[in-house]
Amino acid sequence: MLGRVVPLGRPLRFLVAGGLNTLFGLSFYPLLLWAVPLFRTHYMTALGIAQIVCLCFAFTTYKLGVFRTRGNILREFAAFASFYLFNYAANWAALPLLVEVGGISPIVAQLGFTIILVIGSWFWHNRVTFRDRGAS
Repeated sequence: MLGRVVPLGRPLRFLVAGGLNTLFGLSFYPLLLWAVPLFRTHYMTALGIAQIVCLCFAFTTYKLGVFRTRGNILREFAAFASFYLFNYAANWAALPLLVEVGGISPIVAQLGFTIILVIGSWFWHNRVTFRDRGAS
């Protein structure tokens, strides 16, 4: 809706959607733990559910609000999810190296990783996930 009220370019829509996705992602997991007492004990199950819901939410905001494609939804979702799965794995591998070997504080290391993730996700989603198949 914001894109219709104020004409936003794709990069700006990407940043707005990213902010919305971040707010949703940071609030959904704690809300899930609060709303479902069983998840306080089974917090890893709650994390898995939260990651799936947040991934679907992010895919929807980027597909409909940023890139506005009409492509094959299954292909796009697979490309979208693969980017984040790769980054989750890279983050799990890089963070201990940056902190334990590199001596960087966890917060600074994660902030740096997040900046790289934002830049990488723009290029990945713009050129792979939601690229215009007619232009190839």
